[in-house]
Amino acid sequence: MKKLLGLLMLSLALFSCQDDERKDLMDQPETEKVPDSIEVLEGNFVYTADAAVIRGENFVYGVTLDSMSTVLSEKISPLKFDDFDMVPVKVKAKILPNPSQEGWEEVIEIREILEVPGLKKVSDTIED
Repeated sequence: MKKLLGLLMLSLALFSCQDDERKDLMDQPETEKVPDSIEVLEGNFVYTADAAVIRGENFVYGVTLDSMSTVLSEKISPLKFDDFDMVPVKVKAKILPNPSQEGWEEVIEIREILEVPGLKKVSDTIED
């Protein structure tokens, strides 16, 4: 009888521990979906030899100096009167923390140039 009671107690202890583990597995929070950090930004863009900045109504970001920022700089160059003119642009960009910690807390990496509104006004034809 004591052996049967001992086996019963041992089996209850094992099963109760297993239920706790199952409850822990069932109670785990669902993973949250992280929104895509690629955003459409509309603001004024300035590009110099050693820095680039885009400034909107409620943000200012440094721009990584890569091939896309160079392409954007070439597109806006006919619209600039001097090197420090800011030209309105609309781009898709990924917002990243600034690795150098100088300047802005966050920088953007331009992924796609959507629009340069002032570029429509510039004509390639010569009128007499």
